[in-house]
Amino acid sequence: MKLQDFLGKEEKWGFEAIADDSELTRQIQILLIGLGLLEPPADGKFGPVSAAALKKFQELAKTEEAEFLGAVTAKKLIETKADDLPKPPLKLGNDIASRILKYMLAQDYQVFTGSKEYNIVYLEGIDGDWTLNSDTPNGFNDRRIVIEVVNGVPKIVDHWQATTEPGRYYTFNPMNPAGAARIKFGQYKAWAVGMHGNAERHEALVQVAPITVHRDFNKDFQRTGDKLDTGLFLVNQHWGYDAPSNDIKNASAGCLVGRMRQGHREFMAIIKQDRRYVANNNYVFYTTVIAGDDLLKKFPG
Repeated sequence: MKLQDFLGKEEKWGFEAIADDSELTRQIQILLIGLGLLEPPADGKFGPVSAAALKKFQELAKTEEAEFLGAVTAKKLIETKADDLPKPPLKLGNDIASRILKYMLAQDYQVFTGSKEYNIVYLEGIDGDWTLNSDTPNGFNDRRIVIEVVNGVPKIVDHWQATTEPGRYYTFNPMNPAGAARIKFGQYKAWAVGMHGNAERHEALVQVAPITVHRDFNKDFQRTGDKLDTGLFLVNQHWGYDAPSNDIKNASAGCLVGRMRQGHREFMAIIKQDRRYVANNNYVFYTTVIAGDDLLKKFPG
């Protein structure tokens, strides 16, 4: 079955019927992805996330076909372009959440604006008062941040002391002979809820898709001049075992690490309220890593 087969007919397919037709599901998913209402891939599986995206389209397009697919929804799905859908305007000010989103938009990064759709961001070299620090190696001098957009206004749900870089131990004793991994600034859709660690196993966001890292072969704690490496490296988002602020110890070999156990538990509790995770526990989260000095240079307070 294809969407074109619904046109001019009285067909009414419930979501269970859609789920039984992988060809129709894939066509719907491709169109919803193009409209920015669903994230790739179009896998032909009509689960809760795809259903929520279709419902959102029906609401925005005013199809009046709630809970089923009929001729009106089919026609509008085929004909609607992304610019045709109403978009609530972002209300960006000069607060830190707004400046982060301005930066992300300028970089053409994905910004999630729906209720309970969280944006995970790490700012490197930034303190909790949103001022730059010296970004000294081997310290927890970065911020892990969760941002939600509420009625067009970005709000920081919470933020915690963190590091985006490997500590001294793994810089001089790298797990990879090419050098310790230091994540390349950017945005990646690469983490799902899982478990991290052996001796003190705990819930974390674990890497499930490729990311790009710099390999610190010369052990200078810098990205400049380092070779890039893309792949699966177990760069997880976990806790830092309550290590001192000025000594990462062996808490990070290149992972994105929140310093305190309790802060990490708070982070995970928030992330697991994301509506996409609630709908699909295998949901893969985006995470954005930004150089704090670049953010404040381009969008000063």
